Amino acid sequence: MGEFDLIKRYFDCPELRAGPVMSIGIGDDCAMLDIPQGCQLAVSSDTLVAGTHFFADMQAHQIAQRSLAASVSDLAAMGATPGWFNLCLTLPEANPQWLAGFSQGLACQAHACGISLAGGDTTRGPLSISIHAMGWAPADAALSRSGAKTGDAILVSGSLGDSAAGLRLVQANRQAQGYLVERYWQPTPRLALGQWLRQKATACVDVSDGLAQDLGHILKASVCGADLQLNQLPLSSALLAQVSQAQAQDYAVSGGEDFELCFTLPQHHVASALAYAQDSALPITKIGSIGGELGCRIWHSDGTEYQPQCGYQHF
Repeated sequence: MGEFDLIKRYFDCPELRAGPVMSIGIGDDCAMLDIPQGCQLAVSSDTLVAGTHFFADMQAHQIAQRSLAASVSDLAAMGATPGWFNLCLTLPEANPQWLAGFSQGLACQAHACGISLAGGDTTRGPLSISIHAMGWAPADAALSRSGAKTGDAILVSGSLGDSAAGLRLVQANRQAQGYLVERYWQPTPRLALGQWLRQKATACVDVSDGLAQDLGHILKASVCGADLQLNQLPLSSALLAQVSQAQAQDYAVSGGEDFELCFTLPQHHVASALAYAQDSALPITKIGSIGGELGCRIWHSDGTEYQPQCGYQHF
């Protein structure tokens, strides 16, 4: 099977066109995309490498779902509407069974996110996946990391630490199942929340490398500090059933890859955010506030300071 046969068979298909229609899609040297009038293009790129970001012996559909969800989560953090993505896929061999599973998983996640495959590249080499995700937001309405202000509340969606615990289960047993494993295999980009936060949140980031580290990006960009309450971090019942509360809190602060949104809001928007959470059945929790000296401080309920582990670092 040649490169172009591979693309035609597994990637040029209606199931991977769940997002906006393209003027020109797969098959030309470039895709031609129409951005809605009055909007700005949001672009993000991620490379995922076997052995670093995922296990090479994972099921192909799981690799695809996880890879695309991680990339689309960056669009969610900017309050963008998903549009298209490019896929650069490096494969050690053109295995039809693996490719069929990968294509199926990619289509499933693309449908969930409402995004279309616009193009990309395939080549031979060690297994790696590069995804270039694109979307749009109304001009000057995109969320960023740089607007947090003293007095803002710090909130987070969903629960934290689940993916880190799921990873430990998968490391011990690739066939492990259950809620925590699903949170690792198949994260959910919080797209609707990101769009709702436009014109309300002063800063936003997705939790990919650990809460403390990712919130630190907001604090650095906004030149401010933060105080968090450790006992207010949202922990799922599934996580607390698997590990101690102390371990669950460690996972929540430093584990990463939950792909929830951490954001700052002026106090007058907090009530509406909590009402949105109830209406959308997506938990949103206030975990602290912006203020004080530079840096992030996390406090135990007895007033002593918690010392977080370092989040994920590539180098």
